[in-house]
Amino acid sequence: MPYPTDRERDRPWVIRTYAGHSSARKSNELYRRNLAKGQTGLSVAFDLPTQTGYDPDDELAKGEVGKVGVPVSHIGDMRTLFEGIPMAEANTSMTINAPAMYLLALYVAVADEHDAPRATLAGTTQNDIVKEYLSRGTYVFPPAPSMRLITDMVAWSVAEIPKWNPINICSYHLQEAGATPAQELAYALSTAIAVLDSVRDSGQVPEDKFGDVVARISFFVNAGLRFVEEMCKMRAFGQLWDEITKERYGIENPKQRRLRYGVQVNSLGLTEAQPENNVQRIVLEMLAVTLSKDARARAVQLPAWNEALGLPRPWDQQWALRMQQVLAYETDLLEYEDLFTGSVVVEAKVKELVEGARAEIDRVQEMGGAVAAVESGYMKGQLVSSLSERRRLMESGEHVVVGVNKFDTTEPSPLQAEGAAAIETVDPATEAAAVEAIREWRAQRDAGAVESALNALRDAAKTDANLMDASITCAKAGVTTGEWAGVLREVFGEYRAPTGVSAAVSGGEAAVEIAEVRERVKQAGADIGSRLRMLVGKPGLDGHSNGAEQVAVRARDVGFEVIYQGIRLTPAQIVSAAVQEGVHVVGLSVLSGSHLEVVPAVVEGLRAAGADDVPVIVGGIIPPEDARELRERGVAAVFTPKDYKLTEMMDEIVTLVRQAHGV
Repeated sequence: MPYPTDRERDRPWVIRTYAGHSSARKSNELYRRNLAKGQTGLSVAFDLPTQTGYDPDDELAKGEVGKVGVPVSHIGDMRTLFEGIPMAEANTSMTINAPAMYLLALYVAVADEHDAPRATLAGTTQNDIVKEYLSRGTYVFPPAPSMRLITDMVAWSVAEIPKWNPINICSYHLQEAGATPAQELAYALSTAIAVLDSVRDSGQVPEDKFGDVVARISFFVNAGLRFVEEMCKMRAFGQLWDEITKERYGIENPKQRRLRYGVQVNSLGLTEAQPENNVQRIVLEMLAVTLSKDARARAVQLPAWNEALGLPRPWDQQWALRMQQVLAYETDLLEYEDLFTGSVVVEAKVKELVEGARAEIDRVQEMGGAVAAVESGYMKGQLVSSLSERRRLMESGEHVVVGVNKFDTTEPSPLQAEGAAAIETVDPATEAAAVEAIREWRAQRDAGAVESALNALRDAAKTDANLMDASITCAKAGVTTGEWAGVLREVFGEYRAPTGVSAAVSGGEAAVEIAEVRERVKQAGADIGSRLRMLVGKPGLDGHSNGAEQVAVRARDVGFEVIYQGIRLTPAQIVSAAVQEGVHVVGLSVLSGSHLEVVPAVVEGLRAAGADDVPVIVGGIIPPEDARELRERGVAAVFTPKDYKLTEMMDEIVTLVRQAHGV
């Protein structure tokens, strides 16, 4: 439906909630309920094993199955997930990156079973691997083969499923990782340039069809609380995208050059303290991407007020859905042309953002483009430094967070009253059921067809053939997500991205406090007989490393020798590194809800290795009852997002180390 040019109401954006947990069956029930409540699109959250290409019975999946999304291990799960949902009419967004090709193959295979013509399939695969190296950590393969998978998907989708967005270039997580608005624009657009260059240079798309490729590139952005700046950012985004697609790629059709983007407003900006304040935060952030018609989002999904506490319940998601519906249907927002055209203030801010982003895009291009800037560690170092500065402003009080570092007196919340069950909990039996189910699936399928499909995939991966058709054949044969990814791991290898910690530059925060703690670290080292060493570890599959990186940077700044090897480590690997390095304290970061499984495993491993004098501390989204259990099981201290003063945290850690050594 075209946008109207008179005073008739504009069409609303696609209204979604980001959802999925436990199992395909339970997630399907949730989707059908949400659609019945007026949601107009689906946004599928996959669990971490699925996002990183592991089956539920893999060692690395322990504690992670069904926690932050739905496990989809094979075509049977995808059938269940979309049971009763007409795929020819659905608009489905899938937040999936490294294994995006396989989840799209499963989706297409099930749509074929539904007799849904491929030309009718509408939706998006996120599929932005560059930001995974920079911010979210669900990458699997090295940059070159990862870009090859994206290129194959884009080329295949434009020809076979022309309504599908085969990539959703995602600046959302760049903002969470510390990006300033100019960096967010620059790094997302640099990624888009890398993708378009790769597709063009692959020779898979005729030159006269390249406009169709550009027209299917979409973006997924974050909207923070500085909503005037965020709105200007989106206007700048549209201007830069139009400029790049016309000047660099020669796209003449203005419709093909139009910026198409969806939004999830800032989840990591939600607070554990006084979480009811998150309601107004979410509404204000939504305004940033809806007020300006010329830069309005095409799809919006809102987090729930309690996501800083844990998994939201269906009622919480309903509240977030109603926020969108009230704005779209009760207000007069959609009755007007753009509200900001001609604004001197807005035009000046947009100009500033465009110029800042252009300069950073040029810097990245001079390095050889986005992939080169990832491999060198440049972009990651910039983000870690920016996030360090953001934390400095918050810790000093220059940046006010209501209910956290100012206005923190509060009345008891009825939303969190005793017995209110303020978050959804995943039944511990979910993982065991998934493990049993995947083993039954393997036992019942045609083993010959599976082996043949995997061999064909392996052979094709060694050539420059497009891998989509081979992946669809695997999907229809019953190949699992872990098996598909395993074959490509064999051919492509795996990758560990730069952490950015060594390149990060700290701001001049609280010099007196830093100096005092640095002196305590120095004195404790002298008393113990060696410089204090801290291992910062990310056990399990949780790739959100921003907090761990900031802890590592602050520990370095106060004088610890820091061992930080990045994400996705088994408890055994963390224990081995702690023993080999002779560390004095182990700090674990877990945001995925797997803390009760992976953290005690590290504590027990250290005891078994004779290192039970090494205190283990943990930080993350950890409910109070879980924190109590962790302390009972030997964890020395638990920190949650409300403990935002990192220098004070370091001071506590020094005390724990001294106590452990009796000095």
